[in-house]
Amino acid sequence: MARRFRGSDTFRVDAKGRVSIPAPFRRVIEASDPDWHEGQRPNIVIVYGDDRQDWLEVYTMAAIDEIDGQIEDMQRGSDERLWLEELMHGQSLETQIDDDGRLVLPQKLREKIGLKDEAFFISAGDYFKIWNPATYGRKDGSRSVKRAEQYPDGFDPRSLLPPRSRG
Repeated sequence: MARRFRGSDTFRVDAKGRVSIPAPFRRVIEASDPDWHEGQRPNIVIVYGDDRQDWLEVYTMAAIDEIDGQIEDMQRGSDERLWLEELMHGQSLETQIDDDGRLVLPQKLREKIGLKDEAFFISAGDYFKIWNPATYGRKDGSRSVKRAEQYPDGFDPRSLLPPRSRG
């Protein structure tokens, strides 16, 4: 099983749009890039989406390959496939982590999500999201609270996980 991203943190963004990738995230990115070898720059895909998406999704090469395979399995020409092709292929950017472990975010993407001097990273399993910290606090943080409020106090969200076969 591929390694997963875990945790969240806020990092400075410099005037050139460079932001440090958390060290544990870099290890996952390297392990999930079949073309990466020591001394090379690992590849990632940033999905920036349409005007309604005010965060960036950063996928490992293994995760994006899995998604590409799922899209290929869809009915060619279907509305759903066309939508996912536009999102995952047309509204994305393949790039690399630099030698200092930083991601260079193009001005267009920084403006799209309103990034200035800080970026908030939050894990989502085989990808992570980059938010303007204020936007995350206002939008996604409140979404998590609303999800939790639909369950009684003391509810264990792990009970929502489907059973897995052991063996």
